[in-house]
Amino acid sequence: MSSAWAQRLPAYALFAALLSAAGLPIYIHAPKFYVDEYSVSLAALGAVLFGLRLLDVVQDPLLGRLSEKLRHQRGKAVAIGAGIMAAAMIGLFAVQPPVHPLIWFGAMLTLVFSGFSFLTICFYAQGVAKADAMRGKGHLLLARWRETGALLGVCVASVAPVALGVVMGAPFAGFAIGFMVLAAASVLAMKSEWKDTGLPASTGFGTILSDPLARKLLLIALVNAAPVAVSSTLFLFYVEIALEAPGWEGPLLLLFFLSAAGAAPFWGMLAERFGGKPVLLCAMVLGILAFGGALFLGPGDQWLFAVVCLASGAVLGADLTLLPAMFATRMAKISPSAAEGFGLWSFVSKFTLALAAVALLPLLESTGLQTGSQESPPEAVRLLILLYAGVPCALKLIAIVLLSSIKGMEDA
Repeated sequence: MSSAWAQRLPAYALFAALLSAAGLPIYIHAPKFYVDEYSVSLAALGAVLFGLRLLDVVQDPLLGRLSEKLRHQRGKAVAIGAGIMAAAMIGLFAVQPPVHPLIWFGAMLTLVFSGFSFLTICFYAQGVAKADAMRGKGHLLLARWRETGALLGVCVASVAPVALGVVMGAPFAGFAIGFMVLAAASVLAMKSEWKDTGLPASTGFGTILSDPLARKLLLIALVNAAPVAVSSTLFLFYVEIALEAPGWEGPLLLLFFLSAAGAAPFWGMLAERFGGKPVLLCAMVLGILAFGGALFLGPGDQWLFAVVCLASGAVLGADLTLLPAMFATRMAKISPSAAEGFGLWSFVSKFTLALAAVALLPLLESTGLQTGSQESPPEAVRLLILLYAGVPCALKLIAIVLLSSIKGMEDA
């Protein structure tokens, strides 16, 4: 533990918590917040989210290139990016939209996700250099700290609005202010880490995309992120409508992500001993067995769903820890500065969230799915359950097949 503090790994965990708070929880909370507060349609929100990810098709790789060019001034660039992201979060949740809510939603999310993308690319690229300089399996050790911090950040960000709702009348405004404080603390904690390590400059996207192993890892990241994207997009609707358990959203989210955070170091230690690929494959199979149970639940089954959350959350810890470590290990060999590599990684990781939103929300709306006190048709509820639990299991099977076909990463 003292060695980890000496290597400033807790600072990486704190910064990872900031990034995770600006990622997945926003997809969980923002659409429902704008539906409830401003009566924006699900289809419109899904279209906006998908449009933002189309922007990422161009933006994320370019931000990777920008991060590479700013490698000598990365600390200043990160501070500016964090400030923009925090201000946009205030605008998203704590400011009454001065224009049509849908336009304001799109504008603020553009700033949040642009800041998120740039900071994520800088952070993971710096992590490659940091881990490469550490003794032993540095990438797995750093990944354990980083992804555990990220999962704890998701835990807090996912339940904070629910918890704040008990003590204040504007819980999302409180969440936005808390995010701003976390951004300032994270930037200060990482201040000494943003330094040029003397690695050779990037040779561009061609080096990464021409490498068969890097391409396969990016494809696996895309397919493997899709189940989380689907379940995250539909989680609140599943609990409220399929389980008929409003008020359980916060505790169940907390249980899910705490389970993932608690298991992440365990998966990292297993990977250090047995290799990343076999451990990750085992976790993926367990994930299907654990999450598939949600297909058979209905009204009043929230306690059984808590068991599903506990088991599937523990397995998620492997996904979020091992796959980025495997990609970072490959980047250290073919593109050590890694900024552009993680520009591509950022894109594929986020694209699935938008694809889920644009594909699933309009489909559910077309079947008559209703939120709040209104009753949804039985066929809409059945479709919700199938999409929430069935589709992720099918996608996970595809990811297992792809990962099984990779050669040469058994010890990664």
